[in-house]
Amino acid sequence: MTQFRPSGFQVLPPVVKNLLIINGLVFFLQVVLERSGTDLAGMLGLHYWRSPAFRPWQPLTHMFLHGSFMHLFSNMFALWMFGSTLENSWGGKRFLIFYVLCGLGAALLHNSTLAVQFMPLEDAFSAYQQNPTLDHYLRFIRDQELDRYREFVEIARAWSVSPSSNAYVSDSNFLIAEYIDQVTSVPTVGASGAVFGLLFAFGYLFPNLLLYFYFFFPIKAKYFVALYAAFELYAGFRNAPGDNIAHFAHLGGMLVGFLLLRAWGMRYNGRRY
Repeated sequence: MTQFRPSGFQVLPPVVKNLLIINGLVFFLQVVLERSGTDLAGMLGLHYWRSPAFRPWQPLTHMFLHGSFMHLFSNMFALWMFGSTLENSWGGKRFLIFYVLCGLGAALLHNSTLAVQFMPLEDAFSAYQQNPTLDHYLRFIRDQELDRYREFVEIARAWSVSPSSNAYVSDSNFLIAEYIDQVTSVPTVGASGAVFGLLFAFGYLFPNLLLYFYFFFPIKAKYFVALYAAFELYAGFRNAPGDNIAHFAHLGGMLVGFLLLRAWGMRYNGRRY
């Protein structure tokens, strides 16, 4: 059974090397600008497409920013580990096209997921604005689980004391609009979507190569990829509170990777790969 351990010319091909350098320099720039009060992630990170902060370049630029050093390190380690073999097999041009398209596909699926998540909230708010009564407000904050936040509850209590006051109509509209703006304006950053496309391609083209999980436990690449994809799907639908990982972006990178490999006619061939 073949084992995967990059050596010789596989270690650092040019596109992988330049991607590592660019991501490292951008992260350094993020840290420097953050200290001066400039939020680079807010400008170049991926926002929900209906957010006021969304810009058309963000699906591309978001994959060169990272949220922390460990986020950067884990993505760059995977880029080197899987990307080196793929670039040496395909050549730099095809590898770069694959990498960028997987990142763009990840952004598309992530934003589609956000639309499914946020549009019911936006539609409910639009319906409330058509009929801004106390009963409708109470039903809205209950259905959207906003009654766990003190600000929304305080308006409900004050409005209940003075149900004929129109002041609470404007106060409630402002508070809801502010909340929606906050939750839809959180940027997504990272090369994870593109890297997951590389991970899928590696497992698809080199299914029987051994990877060492946590450097000790050998596992075939095809099983590693399948387990990772299953976990991402589970975690994406679970949507646990406090989970700030864009699981469907990872799956989007994998999906685009699969479609590209099929379109290019690439598949496992024991003699070639």
